[in-house]
Amino acid sequence: MIFRFSLYGFLKNQRYFEPFLFLAFLEKGLDFTDIGILIAVRELTTNLLEIPSGAVADVISRRYSMILSFVAYIVAFTALGYATDMDLLYVGMVLFGVGEAFRSGTHKAMIFAWLRSQNREEERVKFYGHTRSWSKYGSAVSVALAAPIVLFSDSYQWIFLAAIVPYALNIVNFLGYPKNLDEVDGAVSMGEVVRHASRTVSDSIRRPRLRRLFFESMGFDGVFAATKDYLQPVLAALALTLAVSWIAFEDWSETQRAALLVGPVYFVLHLLSGAASKRSHLVSERAGSEDRAARWLWGLSALVFAGLTISGFTGLLIGAVVSFVALNVLHNLWRPVLISRFDTHGSAIQGASLLSIESQARRMATIIVAPILGYAVDAAIATDSVNPWWPVGAFGLLCSALFFVRSAMDSTDTATL
Repeated sequence: MIFRFSLYGFLKNQRYFEPFLFLAFLEKGLDFTDIGILIAVRELTTNLLEIPSGAVADVISRRYSMILSFVAYIVAFTALGYATDMDLLYVGMVLFGVGEAFRSGTHKAMIFAWLRSQNREEERVKFYGHTRSWSKYGSAVSVALAAPIVLFSDSYQWIFLAAIVPYALNIVNFLGYPKNLDEVDGAVSMGEVVRHASRTVSDSIRRPRLRRLFFESMGFDGVFAATKDYLQPVLAALALTLAVSWIAFEDWSETQRAALLVGPVYFVLHLLSGAASKRSHLVSERAGSEDRAARWLWGLSALVFAGLTISGFTGLLIGAVVSFVALNVLHNLWRPVLISRFDTHGSAIQGASLLSIESQARRMATIIVAPILGYAVDAAIATDSVNPWWPVGAFGLLCSALFFVRSAMDSTDTATL
């Protein structure tokens, strides 16, 4: 199963369009506010379906939930690839959200179910970090394939359509998953699905430790999702400055120049992210506990966002690129630690539902933050800011600093008790 779990992550991250998503939308005539709204539409769709889809996975079939998810993805990629107006873009992002809803939390619950069946629960962080690292290596391969496609086609359309192939292969992969990973006993009714979802929500609200984890997910993962793709226009701007310096690029289109820089940077970013994810358990071991490891990562996140803010005000594009890469590395150290903390404080039978609520919480943060940041960046552009990406860094700095202080206060209170 280790191979199948890793293969899932590798194929899932063959989203050839992902390093170019903002640039593809800009090419279609959108501004950053429009892009923020599209991201919010996707996240809102996922949010509305998050808890029901998690309950369906827990009490009906996690395997079938994953297959449905990837069918929705394939239709979404097709719509986004052929879209020439906002209406079809909305359709594509809604279907993208459906895919995210039925996938998020479900596969992690299957991994933890397998670990329990093997009596290896204590390896949660290490094992999930290992499988997640293959996702990141998949992203690196994805970029290595996507950049030449964009470079030679001088178009972003084909990278959406090319992603259909690995997603179809992943459906075949799911058919080989053993039935016992569903952890479902016999036939169930829709009423049981609703009651299961209600119990999970109620438990999540009543238990302080879970509430705290939900808010941490909103602050770290939700904000990360709203900010990470601003690396793309930063790289595009840097590519233009390089084109001015290097005469060899004078005849290249902006799309081709961007691909030349986006490809190598994202390739390195994903390799570093994969290595970070694989070694995330070392952070917990060095810190002495998962909660303390999370506090360390909050502090480092604040420092990285501070660097991004300074780069924004000074117009130092290289500094902004380094900050975004560091932010991705931190996120891949953070995610396995957070997921393990949820599995520690939740129950086995609520695995997919609990992680779906976590996903819903962080996506709610993205729904709110993405349009606000898009508007702020558009406003900075309108005022001829030297580097209009500084609002991204400033918002992340504020959020990370607040959570770091709160985490430190909780640690002090616990030590006093």
